[in-house]
Amino acid sequence: MLSRKLTMRFYRQSGTDLAKGLIGKVLVHRIEGIDLRGRIVETEAYLGPEDLASHSSRGRTKRTEVMFGPAGHAYVYFIYGMYEMFNIVAGRTGQAHAVLIRAAEPLDGWTADLSGPGKLARAFRITRADNGIDLTGDKLFLLGAPNDRPELAVTKRVGVEYARHWKDAPLRFFDARSPAVSKPRSL
Repeated sequence: MLSRKLTMRFYRQSGTDLAKGLIGKVLVHRIEGIDLRGRIVETEAYLGPEDLASHSSRGRTKRTEVMFGPAGHAYVYFIYGMYEMFNIVAGRTGQAHAVLIRAAEPLDGWTADLSGPGKLARAFRITRADNGIDLTGDKLFLLGAPNDRPELAVTKRVGVEYARHWKDAPLRFFDARSPAVSKPRSL
């Protein structure tokens, strides 16, 4: 049984705590009268301007402005000329913490490959038009799952070798029992 929509209070956690807390929650995108739903199974935390893997480490820009705003909003950006990436702003306003949603398991008989952040955004039809959207609204939101008990595992993040001492930070979280996790279970 699913619980209510997650509230702003839930999103005001640090990026690390939010990344852990999102495992097992249900992402919903309501489009044209249809709810696309998936159980989040993998996330990565990005911890503000001091985190050299975070976009906010380059300062406040038009692209990163939403990261410096209030928690509970979508940060969607385009990468490699082909993928949208869906993140959730965390923490306090100005802190620029965010959580990348890396993978989910499709629900309700939906057959989609959600095992990677680009695939997830594409299947959920999340685009840059959703950048800045309030995740407590009725279009793109998350639900609690009070009976979900993921087996939480942690590794370093994927693809951030450029981030000097931050490259090995244990900020990638996933459900060790999920077959939808996008990358190897240890790095």
